Amino acid sequence: MGLRLIDHNSPEYRQMVNLRYNILRQPLGLTFSDEDLANEKDDILLASFEDDDMLACCILSQTPEHATLRLRQMAVPKNMQGKGIGAALLVFAENIARDKGYKRITMNARNTAIGFYERAGYKIYGNDFIEVGLPHHTMEKYI
Repeated sequence: MGLRLIDHNSPEYRQMVNLRYNILRQPLGLTFSDEDLANEKDDILLASFEDDDMLACCILSQTPEHATLRLRQMAVPKNMQGKGIGAALLVFAENIARDKGYKRITMNARNTAIGFYERAGYKIYGNDFIEVGLPHHTMEKYI
């Protein structure tokens, strides 16, 4: 398994969009707009691969808060969950963020993923809320 940064609008980016669509959007009847995808051009795009097959992906986005990135669009297919792929990608994302001088990562985590993020050291703060029709909690970790 290899972990790497992805360039926006590259063939790997298109593979990332498809993976995110299949796992995170399509089951909820959602799509990506051209504006959604254009807004990712300055994000840090990360993925896990086996040869040329993308196994998992996530995005780190700038926030208005100093030294903070937002983790979003973490996508790991159901048949790949529990194999350490998501955990390895999360550690990779944290290391990239730390290397770039960031001190904290926040996210809006689906309630079904809270245990995964807690095992990685993330803490819930604030009350639950509904996003894309599903319950979420804001989580954070100082890295």
